[in-house]
Amino acid sequence: MAMDIYKKLAQHLDNLPGGFPSTQSGVELRILKRLFTFKDAELAMHLTLIPEESRVIAKRAGISRDDAEQRIENMVEKGLIFCVYSEDGLPKYQAAQFAVGLWEWQVNNLDPEFTKDMDEYWPTLFNLDTWGKTPQLRTIPINVSIEVPREVMSYEQAEELVLAQDKIGVAPCICRREQKMKGDGCDKPEETCLQFGKIADYYLRRSTSRLIDQQEALDILKQADEFGLVLQPSNSKEAAFICCCCGCCCAVLRNIKRHPKPASIVSTPFMLTTNPSACTGCGICIDRCQTEALRLELKKVVVNADRCIGCGLCVSTCPTNSLALTRKPEAEQAKVPIDFNHTLIKLGKKRGKLSTVGMVKMLVKSKLDRFLAVK
Repeated sequence: MAMDIYKKLAQHLDNLPGGFPSTQSGVELRILKRLFTFKDAELAMHLTLIPEESRVIAKRAGISRDDAEQRIENMVEKGLIFCVYSEDGLPKYQAAQFAVGLWEWQVNNLDPEFTKDMDEYWPTLFNLDTWGKTPQLRTIPINVSIEVPREVMSYEQAEELVLAQDKIGVAPCICRREQKMKGDGCDKPEETCLQFGKIADYYLRRSTSRLIDQQEALDILKQADEFGLVLQPSNSKEAAFICCCCGCCCAVLRNIKRHPKPASIVSTPFMLTTNPSACTGCGICIDRCQTEALRLELKKVVVNADRCIGCGLCVSTCPTNSLALTRKPEAEQAKVPIDFNHTLIKLGKKRGKLSTVGMVKMLVKSKLDRFLAVK
């Protein structure tokens, strides 16, 4: 019976936008059993994408409000569900997809067995076709990498995204921590994951990040360029977070690199252009590229446009200015959703797990449950 609960929870998670596909080995169930107690698993299935008060979830689950509040807050502390606070300070809870979501919230809960299971599960979890339909992250360049600044929208500029924030947190990168635990990875900085607004508030309340000001966040972006880290914010105009990623550790980049044409499955408005006459063949750009898009031919750099994701790491350190980022033709530029919620809704629809009718039904049911919960 216990395994049935975890299978139902796996299906519940798979119905969320990010997905949680099954495997023949059952590794996904081992992961869930590691994270969720039997009671956690039972209760988690009563949460939806709609933020709701504990009394509503208690009514739906058929348990007392006090019991629900205690169990739900415990699950929040363990990073298994998401919590937001209304203007009057009232907590509301919603289901969290596995990635991007509760996986990242386990940054302080890793151990060798957990990382081994995740290493086995990543190729299944990270479905390249699904990611290409609606990426959860997008790629933006270091500001100095852009040839024509006036063409750049504010949501395409890392510094502008930071300067628009009132609350900023920084947490360790779970990907680099995971790979180090396996004995792999790199020596690039670990504390580089920036969160904003409600996401920052969630991390800070759980003590998995620390509060920083805008200047320190800008310093982290500068450091990211120095160490050759790709900037990957949420795929939304209103950024929820910015990841600073390396191709050797980042789960997204490592899996994107498996695709023969990474450029076709990422959200980026820029592409790389070269000036062969200025290139001296120093090779700095090749070492900086995280997707293996560059090579030398006859002592001149050559770009494989199918592999370039427009991050600009090669441009910012080119000593001869022979590389530049230019905007793709409008027809080739992916539309960026207004916020991360819209990104997830779009992803859910693309996966066939969410529809407009389904969202309406979910909202109606939530309102009905709220009404019944006061009875």
